[in-house]
Amino acid sequence: MLRIDHQLQPTQLIPLIDRLFTLSGQKIVNLQRSWDPQKGSPVFTVQGLYTSRGWTEWTQGFQFGSAVLQYDVTGEKEFLAIGREGTLREMPRHVSHVGVHDHGFNTISTCGNLLRLVHEKKVPFDQWEQSFYELAIKVSGAVQAARWTDLGGEGGYIYSFNGPHSLFADTIRSLRVLAVAHQLGHVLMGEKDRRINLLERLLQHAETTARYNVYFGQGRDSYDVSGRVAHESIFNINDGSYRCPSTQQGYSAFSTWTRGLAWILLGYAEEIEFLNTCSPEELAAFGGAERIRNAFSTVAEAVADFFINYTPSDGIPYWDTGAPGLAMMGNYLDRASEPFNDFEPVDSSAAAIAAQGLVRLGNCLKSLRQVDKGRLYLQAGLTVASTLFQEPYLSVSPEHQGLILHSVYHRPNGWDFVPPGRKIPCGESSMWGDYHARELALLLRRMAKDESYYTFFVKQ
Repeated sequence: MLRIDHQLQPTQLIPLIDRLFTLSGQKIVNLQRSWDPQKGSPVFTVQGLYTSRGWTEWTQGFQFGSAVLQYDVTGEKEFLAIGREGTLREMPRHVSHVGVHDHGFNTISTCGNLLRLVHEKKVPFDQWEQSFYELAIKVSGAVQAARWTDLGGEGGYIYSFNGPHSLFADTIRSLRVLAVAHQLGHVLMGEKDRRINLLERLLQHAETTARYNVYFGQGRDSYDVSGRVAHESIFNINDGSYRCPSTQQGYSAFSTWTRGLAWILLGYAEEIEFLNTCSPEELAAFGGAERIRNAFSTVAEAVADFFINYTPSDGIPYWDTGAPGLAMMGNYLDRASEPFNDFEPVDSSAAAIAAQGLVRLGNCLKSLRQVDKGRLYLQAGLTVASTLFQEPYLSVSPEHQGLILHSVYHRPNGWDFVPPGRKIPCGESSMWGDYHARELALLLRRMAKDESYYTFFVKQ
């Protein structure tokens, strides 16, 4: 169980954050100089060097988005150039990619961050540049929203790359491209010029995900533990009926893949923040702001509690809470994570994602005057960040291109590198783990310095 440091403050993390961004800059430059774009998108490291893995193109936005975040913190124009030029050169094909559910990852990490910098006046204003980012987000949001499986009765979901029958937990965090596209006034145009509201699609997807991918301890099946997450839900698209839980990257349909849980936690927490930018009138058509906010909070709090209870004391979870080797490790939840054990790998990327979710959820609840509960989640997030930003998770070697060590990509498929003499994957990094560690560090740095609160959307 996570041992929360209730006294830790964001200001105390500044030395760790400064060191992280110093190392981050070196690694971004290293990758930029060595990466061959013909190889596709960098995905994860093997013996310290980033490699590609053809599955879906979902990580390139993290590559160039990382450079944009680096510029945001340091003001070094070299990183703005890397982010801008990479976005202009490589990201247009992702904007119109009709085969993936990952638009929020690719487009908001690049065009979204760059648009935010324009509005924050951190880059010189150029109308054509702003219009480029806005158009990219609008198109990407509409393409994402068009991947729609209708369940009838005003229900439905954005389906995964597996096909119309498949609802992934991951997609909840990718909804942010619909949010920003809606904020920019865009709609999806359907048959007979039907105008499809992107906010409505966002809310319907979130409701369906909560209903089928998240458990609330209500006896849904024999493994219904409150806060547990199923990576995938399967539907019969002939009649819209739910069939079963499933997983692609977890151990089983009845255990919790911790990165899937982390996507849920962060996705719902930051969408609560986004809802505060919507007018009461536009949310009234969907049940009202209070009902939606309460529903999102219920999901986020359930999975946050599960994360706290099923994560080792230092805040770095193992890759799946039901992984069979954990039974060989004794009371592994009562001590710090062990990335070099012989049984099951940890997943630092899940920690980076979940920590940001905990911090955002905590801040949201505090703003709603749920102070004690909000403080608990905030302190939990700070505790995880404190572990993540130090060795053995922070990558300090200049030869290693990754920033955060001990990330896992696809354990069931055996895609992760196992070092010689070891029995499980360890010591490697991932594009999403590195990017989300930078996002987390940027968020905490702004909080510590009392600067503008970092959000994925442009504050009105």
